[in-house]
Amino acid sequence: MEPVEIIEDGLLLRPWRADDAEAVHRACQDPDIQRWTTVPRPYLPEHARGFVTEVSPRDWADGTGAPFAVCDAATGELLGSCGLVAIDTRLGSGEIGYWTAPWARGRNVTARAARAVARWAFDARKLRRLIWQAEVGNHASRLVALRAGFRIDGRLRFADPVPGGRSEGWIGSLLPGEVPAPGEPGPAAPGTLEARRAAVFGRPQPLLFATAGATELQLRPREERDLDAIVQTCRDPETIRWTTVPDPYERSHAEAYLAFAQDTWAAGTSACYTIADPDDSYVGAIDLRLSPTDPLLADVGYLTAPTARGRGFVPAALTALCTWGFTTLGLARIEWRANVGNTSSRRAAEKAGFTVEGTARSGLTHRGERVDVWVGALLPEDLA
Repeated sequence: MEPVEIIEDGLLLRPWRADDAEAVHRACQDPDIQRWTTVPRPYLPEHARGFVTEVSPRDWADGTGAPFAVCDAATGELLGSCGLVAIDTRLGSGEIGYWTAPWARGRNVTARAARAVARWAFDARKLRRLIWQAEVGNHASRLVALRAGFRIDGRLRFADPVPGGRSEGWIGSLLPGEVPAPGEPGPAAPGTLEARRAAVFGRPQPLLFATAGATELQLRPREERDLDAIVQTCRDPETIRWTTVPDPYERSHAEAYLAFAQDTWAAGTSACYTIADPDDSYVGAIDLRLSPTDPLLADVGYLTAPTARGRGFVPAALTALCTWGFTTLGLARIEWRANVGNTSSRRAAEKAGFTVEGTARSGLTHRGERVDVWVGALLPEDLA
């Protein structure tokens, strides 16, 4: 396959050259590129030279790939890498891959480049589908894919995970006719809800703070040191009575609860917190779970350690977490549910401003039976 150049939307996409090696080496020192891609670690000058003088020309010659250097069309400055990392001519399918140089971020460079590559792949190479993959948690790559028109189809277990990375990735697909035109905002444009949330979940989970009377509380990510306290809380008769925690509750269940918290933050679907007292000890847990069908809706759930009950910790934590959900995630409604009769949970929700809207008959399955549940909600104006 003969190498080509593409000029589109202020970018020049061209084959790699030997004199790109220094800039490639400099870019690939970036922690994000090393974290989310398969570049060697440490990334040495000889890796960069091998990529631009051997690997890239071989991919073009063999027809197994189409790697492009992404450059500013006016100045020629190297801005990143984008291209087809695999081509299956039998299926008429290719896989796109990219990275952005640290000095070029925040300019929508890679989304523009991905659109240009996709358009070329469909028009010139007559491919029938493009695939995109990224490790769950790589929200920057996901955002680029969305802006290029990819539909995120689901999750896929990796055959060869990146060392230290997750074992699952997102996978998306793009078909001819689905690539936004140059200059079109397209999906997930800057300022949209998806772009805002990518910025949130693409970073470490933030600390939140709350005050219950004279007690300062911290909402922090769940950690391994919380496991013993979680087990103790979930073996308490009141917890077992009103929640669906496993019974008997083992340490393996707490470990799975910790893994769930970490995985759903990476996926951008939940924010799970430990409620910690001034000594940074576990006094409860609270989760904000985003609806899979309504991007403006979430629900909350919480547990309180037996020794911390009746001290106003949960209403304070609820207020802090819901305020963050409205202001940072752009939620419009947060729901709460509890089995009818769970007056402690209802009291905590009402103190935080939730309005109980009614009873859902047989609303949940609890310990093998359908039970009635109270349903309440909090709106942004309720916290004003």
